[in-house]
Amino acid sequence: MQIGLDIMGGDYAPDATIQGAILASKVLPESIRVVLIGDKHLIVETLLKNNASPEDFKIVHADSVIEMGEHPARAFTSKPDSSISLGFKLLKEGEIDAFASAGNTGAMLVGAVLSLKTIEGIHRPCIMSLMPKENGGFGLLLDVGSNADCKPETLYQFAILGSMYASNVLGMENPKVGLINIGEEPEKGNQLAQSTYQLMDGSSDFNFIGNIEGRDLFNDKADVMVCDGFTGNVILKLAESFHGIFKKRNFSDPYIDRFNYENYGGTPVLGANATVIVGHGISNAVTIKNMIVLAHDVVNAGLTEKIKAVLQHE
Repeated sequence: MQIGLDIMGGDYAPDATIQGAILASKVLPESIRVVLIGDKHLIVETLLKNNASPEDFKIVHADSVIEMGEHPARAFTSKPDSSISLGFKLLKEGEIDAFASAGNTGAMLVGAVLSLKTIEGIHRPCIMSLMPKENGGFGLLLDVGSNADCKPETLYQFAILGSMYASNVLGMENPKVGLINIGEEPEKGNQLAQSTYQLMDGSSDFNFIGNIEGRDLFNDKADVMVCDGFTGNVILKLAESFHGIFKKRNFSDPYIDRFNYENYGGTPVLGANATVIVGHGISNAVTIKNMIVLAHDVVNAGLTEKIKAVLQHE
C-alpha cells in the first residue's frame, strides 16, 4: 500500500507534514510506503534535518502549491503541477492507494469530484467528524461543511455513507442513525428535516432511530448523526472550542481532552471513488501522523469498494 501526502499543505508545512510522515512510518507496517508530494529540495532537506533517510520514502516533485486563500476550482484546474493536483493524478492512475492533505479543503473536495468522480449513485460526497461520547466511544457527525445546502435525498445518502464508515472502519454493529433536529417528533423542524424524516423512516438501508436534538450529540442515543453541512460545521467548531476554552483556563479532564483535533488527524471524503483524507489547516506533526494512519485504516477496510457494492445492490 502506498499513501500519498501533500507535504506543502497546512499552516506549518513542510516541517510539520514531513515530521508527521516520519512518525507515521514508525507505527505503520513496513509494507506501507508514504509518498511525499511537493518541492523535492525542501523534502530532502527537511528529512535530513530530522535525521530521516530520503530512501525510506518515495518522493514526487511538485512545482507549485495551491494556497489556502485561492479559489479551489480555479486553482485546481490552473495549477496541474501543484502538490494537490499531482496527488489526485497519482491516485486516479493507481500509483497511490490514498491521498491526504491538510491544505486547501475546497481544492481537495474539487479534486475528489473532478478528478476521481463520485461513486456511481452518490449525489454529493461529504466529510465527517468523530464526536467523543460520554461513555468513552465515538459518534459520527456528517456532513460537517462540504454541503451547506442539501436535499432530503442527499441527507439519506449521508446516512448510508455514515453507517458504512461506522460499521467497516469503526467496527460498530448495526449503528444507530439519528437525524439532527430541534425536536424528537416527526413533524418538528424545517421542511428539509420533515421531508428527510419521512424518507428515512422505515428504511432498510440503515438503522434509523428518529430525530435527535443537540443534547444528544454526546450521549449514546445515536452512533451516526446526520445533518446538512452548514449545521454540521457550526456544531463541529463549537465542539472544538470546548478543548481550547478549558486549556486556556488550565483545566484538564480526560473527556474534554478527547475533543482535541490532534487525536483524529482528518476526515475521509465519503462518496469519492478512492480514499481521500482532508486534514485541519493547523495540523501539527502528531495530527499529520494520525491523518496518514487514518488513510491506511480506511484503505485497509476496503470502504470504497463496500460502498460501491451496497449502491449497486440497490
